Amino acid sequence: MENPKIKHAGFLTGLLLMFASMQAGAATYSLTVEPNYPPAQAEEVYKPLLSYLSKATGQTFVLKIAPNYHVHWRDMRSKAKVDFTFEEAHFTDYRAKRQRMIPLVRVVEPTKYTLLVSDEMAAGGAQGLIGHRITSMSSPSLGYLLLGEIYRNPIAQPEIKSFAANLKDGVEMIFAGESDGAMVPSYIADQYSNLQPAMTTRELPGRALSAHESVPVAVRNAVKTAMLKLHLDNNLYDVISELGTAKFVPTNAATYDGSESILSAAYGYAPPSYMKNVPAPAPATPVATPAKKR
Repeated sequence: MENPKIKHAGFLTGLLLMFASMQAGAATYSLTVEPNYPPAQAEEVYKPLLSYLSKATGQTFVLKIAPNYHVHWRDMRSKAKVDFTFEEAHFTDYRAKRQRMIPLVRVVEPTKYTLLVSDEMAAGGAQGLIGHRITSMSSPSLGYLLLGEIYRNPIAQPEIKSFAANLKDGVEMIFAGESDGAMVPSYIADQYSNLQPAMTTRELPGRALSAHESVPVAVRNAVKTAMLKLHLDNNLYDVISELGTAKFVPTNAATYDGSESILSAAYGYAPPSYMKNVPAPAPATPVATPAKKR
């Protein structure tokens, strides 16, 4: 007859081996996001998402954020190590082409930026803001670069104040009388019915969550599955609402192809090697929607 003590010891050993195996299969991954918030505020904004991904996948996720766009862009150009990224179309395309990043999912809404103004400034539209103060995140944030598409004439420019600390700073500066306009994503503009859109930019594919090809396929797939189910659980509303979207949908690199060209106006940008002998195309005429009073 088998000794109960030996049987019990064997059971405990099996549990320990199983636990060790589970621990060995877990890893820590970074999620790099754009510096649209100061680091401390970003930790709060993305904390629900990181907790959700860690619980859903069995891995550990930590936030990685630069103090500003200058550092974010510098790190990107120097190919600083990243595991996962959540970024706008121009960065998503850049990383997919140059850093072996694989777009997994994107927010369902396309990205548009809105130039918000007070009622008093609305009648003149975007051209009425020439010579006036506009607040934006700094270059090469998407809002800043899209402003460059609107105001191409170097002698007919607004005064762009590019030191906003977060996406809503420009709006608060309008209320404080420190700015005449604010360039913000349309999902934020929609929260301010007491301001008017001077114009809305062309659409781009929505923000994407991408993974580096070095991340194991099983982990990539687990993250993708978790993000696609995020909107189905009402208990996770705080996670998805912080990201300014209704849900995530599958995506791929082809969706973002060409979006990198927006970065051509950014300091330090160099075209990819396969484009160096190709003549640069003429600048495209931006598609802008004039203001409609809400």
